[in-house]
Amino acid sequence: MKQLKSNKERDDWTKKLLNVVNLRPEEGERTLVMLIAYTITSIGLLWLEQSTIALFLEHFGAEGLPIIYIASALMGSGLGILYSWLQNNFPLKRVFLVVALLMAIPLVFFRIGLEIGAADGFIVLATVFILRLWLDAEEILNDLNSQVAANQLFNIREIKRTYPIISSGLLIGDVVSGFSLPVLLFLIGLKNVIILASLVLLLGGFTFLYLANRYKQAFPDTPVRELDELESTYTSKRMSGTIRRYIIPLFAFFILGELLFLLVEFQYLGELERVYPDTEAIAGFLGLFSGILGICELATQWFVSSRAVERLGVFVAAMFLPVSLSVLGFCTILFNITNVGGLNINSAQILFFGIIIIRFFDELLRYTLIAGIEPFLFQPLPAEIRGSIQTQVQGIAEPLTTGLTGLGIISIVWLLGHLLGDWDEEMARQVQGGVFVVAIVLFSVVWALSALLLRQSYITLLVQSAEQGRLGFGSVDLKAFKRAIVESLDGKTTDSDKRSCIQLLERIDLPNAGEILAPRLAKLSPALQRQCMEAMLEYPQATYLKDVQRLIQTRPELEVLALSLRYIWLSQPQLDTHTLKPYLNQRVDPMVRGTATGLILSRGSDEDRQSAIATLEKMLTSERERERIIGVQALQVTDRDANLTQSYLPQLLQDDSARVRCTLLATIAKKRLEDYYPSLLKGLYYRSTRDAAKQSLIALGDEALPMLTILAEDVRKADYIRLQAWSAMSEIGSEIALKTLVQQLLTSWGTSRRNLLRIILKIPGDRGIEMVLDQLGRSGVEELIQQELLLLGQMFAAEMDLPAEVVSGREADLLRSAIVGLQSDITDRCFLIMKLLYPFSSMQAAILNLDSDSEVSVALGLEILDNTVDLPQKQILLRVLENRPTADRLSDMEEMVPYEVMTPSDRLRRLLDLRHFLSDWTLACCFHLAREQRWGVTREAALVGLRHPSSFVREAVLTYLKVASPKTCYELLPVLQDDPDPLVASQVDSLKNEFTQRKVKGKSLPVKTQT
Repeated sequence: MKQLKSNKERDDWTKKLLNVVNLRPEEGERTLVMLIAYTITSIGLLWLEQSTIALFLEHFGAEGLPIIYIASALMGSGLGILYSWLQNNFPLKRVFLVVALLMAIPLVFFRIGLEIGAADGFIVLATVFILRLWLDAEEILNDLNSQVAANQLFNIREIKRTYPIISSGLLIGDVVSGFSLPVLLFLIGLKNVIILASLVLLLGGFTFLYLANRYKQAFPDTPVRELDELESTYTSKRMSGTIRRYIIPLFAFFILGELLFLLVEFQYLGELERVYPDTEAIAGFLGLFSGILGICELATQWFVSSRAVERLGVFVAAMFLPVSLSVLGFCTILFNITNVGGLNINSAQILFFGIIIIRFFDELLRYTLIAGIEPFLFQPLPAEIRGSIQTQVQGIAEPLTTGLTGLGIISIVWLLGHLLGDWDEEMARQVQGGVFVVAIVLFSVVWALSALLLRQSYITLLVQSAEQGRLGFGSVDLKAFKRAIVESLDGKTTDSDKRSCIQLLERIDLPNAGEILAPRLAKLSPALQRQCMEAMLEYPQATYLKDVQRLIQTRPELEVLALSLRYIWLSQPQLDTHTLKPYLNQRVDPMVRGTATGLILSRGSDEDRQSAIATLEKMLTSERERERIIGVQALQVTDRDANLTQSYLPQLLQDDSARVRCTLLATIAKKRLEDYYPSLLKGLYYRSTRDAAKQSLIALGDEALPMLTILAEDVRKADYIRLQAWSAMSEIGSEIALKTLVQQLLTSWGTSRRNLLRIILKIPGDRGIEMVLDQLGRSGVEELIQQELLLLGQMFAAEMDLPAEVVSGREADLLRSAIVGLQSDITDRCFLIMKLLYPFSSMQAAILNLDSDSEVSVALGLEILDNTVDLPQKQILLRVLENRPTADRLSDMEEMVPYEVMTPSDRLRRLLDLRHFLSDWTLACCFHLAREQRWGVTREAALVGLRHPSSFVREAVLTYLKVASPKTCYELLPVLQDDPDPLVASQVDSLKNEFTQRKVKGKSLPVKTQT
């Protein structure tokens, strides 16, 4: 007992810890192992990096770095091609092993080369140069390894939560390697650190290998194919002018960022070479610098980075680094010119300290703020080209920039060497350093300007993306988004564009919408003025009264005037309603009159309220539809006149005008009239009031959930009514509503499950998907697919045991057709469930291919699934989806659904045992075939069929009983004579008359009581 209690406490503690870091329980172990693997390899790489840089500076100096940059650019592309080839031709487990050996074994030979080279200077130079080049190769291989492993191990939604934690391994590696390197230099020496790094890298590689074996379903034994091009066949890659205008500064932003990184690194290492001539001293400094920087990076990433982006916006955060570099560089130049009077330091020392500070801030902000905003910059791009553009930026533009920067540095160094050939070496070095600091300042300013240009295109494209439904508001810079709305409202855009902007503003920040809309009211068209006032009325504030009064002075349209008057009064509770009494006159437009009536009824004196009540009664009983509608709207703001509402509501619910009834439903929801909530549900049954009833139920929020749940769970209700209830729950969108949908997903089947899945998948921001994964976990979703496949196996078995050669006739053909249709439905539900785990685009591409009649397209669809899905049942699913005979597919499912040959009658009874999982039509076909073939069914199946919610199933059972057991049928007729379906009731009457005439006394085939 104590052991169980201890385990429970440990599990609770684990769940709380995972909740703190925003992980689900099933993600914890995978994330931890991945973090360990990434941290281990980062420590090894950083030891290698710091040791290699020290050796390179000793033998080549910083002047040799540009050649490394050029060679690295070429090598990076080659390694990318090599890794892609390995992926395409070998399982990932072997790829991890090959990469681990490729990263570790050459280091041993490099160490031997350094030892041999002690007697031969050329061998040392060659070894150090190749080692420095190989360092870049190791970093590329490690990045590829970690990204591929993470993408295989986590789906697209999981990786959003887990990768920030995994990437912290690099920062942890910075701290550990940085502070441990000076100790290692003292204990084993610089050259032996390379051997230790190779052992640690090998350990990291084997950790990735353990990961692949631990989670076999994520790392299949088949090669991974690159299918981006194949999937993109079914997506449009056409780029609008707006997208092109955005992509150009996007490329410039990343190109300039890479260029500045290389300039800072070149000058930083050059200064270290000048100040620290001893190799081990350089390595020790690099280690301590890396350790201190790592601590600052961790603190910044965990506590500052996300908050800075959230509060300041993406582009202010993006400009921190270029502005910091330009300011620090300018200060370094300024201090050099002025000689920093009062401080006992020379120009060389100023340059050294300046570059160290620049390097510190460059790495600190680059790997925290800049790394954090990179995903935001790609978000406005359409999904179908986003991956391609990102690949071009990181795989082509940045490596090309590295090579060109290397050529540029070589050119500048050569030119300065030619111009300053007669100068003192130390002075020439300072001049060269000053030139590069000036270059850093200039390019930093250009980088900051590119960020401004990027922002202008970003906000335009952002609004465009949101209008087209391609953007989730949780993944964008809302400050930039609101600036885009302001520019659109102030610019020469069409009313349609402005209307879209106002709608977007309502969605992202309705409480503060008045801040943007109020100052622009008088400049907008009447339709937009009305839209703005309706939005501002949700949160009336006295702050914007002057803007609203200015609008009234322009004599707007009556509807706008009414809304403005209402805003003024709602935002000023202290005003006397007596001044509104003249607006109650019958000659005043109904819109203004209704507004004045509602305000007086909610806040006026007893005397004024009596006049308002009389006016409202006349409006509610008016022959004109518009007056009745406005009168009902006025009821929404009456807080103290329950009797008035109760007196007229029953009559208005029967109003001939659908518009009046719709307005009344909104009033019931607005005033929370619980006695009339059933009317809201009843409104769902009629096309004219369905939308209004649904919106009213949504307005009730969680209060409507019990009613909607009862309605949705009632299997006797029509599918479209239950669909409306689920849809309303999804639009309510509260945590309770989403949990209710998930619970109903577990207990539903067939059409209901399909409808629920579609609704959950459509909930904005993937909130429905996240709730499913929170409630069920990945294992629960996999269990749903398992259920579907089990049923699919039973349908294959039924198709095998009910062949046309053995069972013929129209009824048999109908049943076989229903079974084939059910198989298709099951496949559709499997794909819907898989969309909970995998990218929509991949699933959609697979569906489009598998639906094709072309064998090539079907093979392509299966290939997409093979490389996207990592389910335990993946191989069975793939084999089942192939266009092969049913017998072969059933054989492939032998492990999951053992097949036993049955007689046709036994197989039909087996289908009836599965009646809860069959479609209504399939179940009806079973009874029709049983009647035609004179097969007996169980008493339970017959009785349950008579209570089935679908009328044609009850009709089929009655038809069967008439033939199979007339006596039983006759005895049940009194129970069925009040059937709600007129066709079934008519059939009952017909059978009753027939039995009465024949006076049958039970001469029949008895109903079987067992299968």
